[in-house]
Amino acid sequence: MSTTVSESTVQAGSGCPEQPAAEALITGIGMLAPNGAHTEEIWANVLAGRTGIRPVSRFRPKGPVRLAGEVADDAFLQAVPSRLRAQTDRWTQMAVAASDAALEDAGLADAGTRPYDPFDMAVITASSSGGNEFGQRELSRLWTEGPQRVSVYQSIAWFYAATTGQLSIRHGMQGPCGVVVADQAGGLDALAQARRVLRSGTGLVLTGGMEAPLSPYALTCLDSDGTVSHATDPARAYLPFHEGATGWVPGEGGAILVVEESTAARSRAVPHVYGRLAGHAATFDSPSAPPGSGLLAAAGAALEDAGVEPSRVDVVFADAAGVRSQDEAEIRVLTELFGPRGVPVTAPKTMTGRLNAGGGPLDVALAVLAMRDGVIPPTVLPAEPAPTHPLDLVTGRPRTAAIRTALVLARGAGGFNSAVVLTQAY
Repeated sequence: MSTTVSESTVQAGSGCPEQPAAEALITGIGMLAPNGAHTEEIWANVLAGRTGIRPVSRFRPKGPVRLAGEVADDAFLQAVPSRLRAQTDRWTQMAVAASDAALEDAGLADAGTRPYDPFDMAVITASSSGGNEFGQRELSRLWTEGPQRVSVYQSIAWFYAATTGQLSIRHGMQGPCGVVVADQAGGLDALAQARRVLRSGTGLVLTGGMEAPLSPYALTCLDSDGTVSHATDPARAYLPFHEGATGWVPGEGGAILVVEESTAARSRAVPHVYGRLAGHAATFDSPSAPPGSGLLAAAGAALEDAGVEPSRVDVVFADAAGVRSQDEAEIRVLTELFGPRGVPVTAPKTMTGRLNAGGGPLDVALAVLAMRDGVIPPTVLPAEPAPTHPLDLVTGRPRTAAIRTALVLARGAGGFNSAVVLTQAY
């Protein structure tokens, strides 16, 4: 989790002394994104540079934000029982579908054959703002039809911990469950918390983040700080590290991952291991600190936690704010860590928008798929950066590369910074 710091204080690893730790292995992936309805479809579309950013279609926007990364295919609802649909927000419903997919991918779909006690399995998710659509609908009923018309589930469906609770119930996971709230950075912090739980003796954690912030109320809130793009051309709306950047595009979706303690995973002959959560650190920006110093501290501490020198990093999945001042700060961080054009950098979120707490886990999922297939997905931009651009930004098409170590970065509104190091599981 993130913690308030002054200047360069960081929280790395578990935040407390530990015995030698077992590895935290990613053994299952479930994704839902604006450019695909399941893991391999999303991955194929990301490699092809297919964007899911389009005009908002589920309602008619009245404000200046007209584009978003919408999940247009509602087929995921087939995984959600009708009873549960009435009790939950779209954000939780997406997580239910993704968790089912992740457990199936890990060979754990059948609850009766899982080699874990219920108290040896946990759920830790991240949320940025909870059940926006459900909450807005019920508050509207309150004011237009009266309190007797408000759903009895309003008290729980909007709550940011609702997804963790529903996944725990659905999958019979009764270990140390929780939720992390740190905007975009929260999705990475949730994975770090999952690693801590594994180190304390739990065998399996269902973790990650999902978001559905595309109701009228939610879009109004997102647009309150002036950083959301008001562009109307999807191809030019979200341009991180580009001279035409005018802000970021909101989106919905994310990823749920199965993370297992290495000994437990290998004892059950796990079908595959995508990668290892090797390092993490989180910081909170001090108002007096230079821009980017908190992100730099988080990235450096995460590498130290993983025992990885910067020269060993094969790719960086950037936060990629799409706001010029924030992009410039991230460029300074990356050039200080790796040197000018010192490491390939990518931002596949240009095809989905920024997914708040779902964005970090989606980047992690894409990073381990990049390791699996030996390819770096592209950043989608309308034109190549200038030759003097200080980043080796992968654009246009995927780049073939042997990827053994990846650094994933995320920043959240208000000053949150988080970094995760992923390595191949040898």
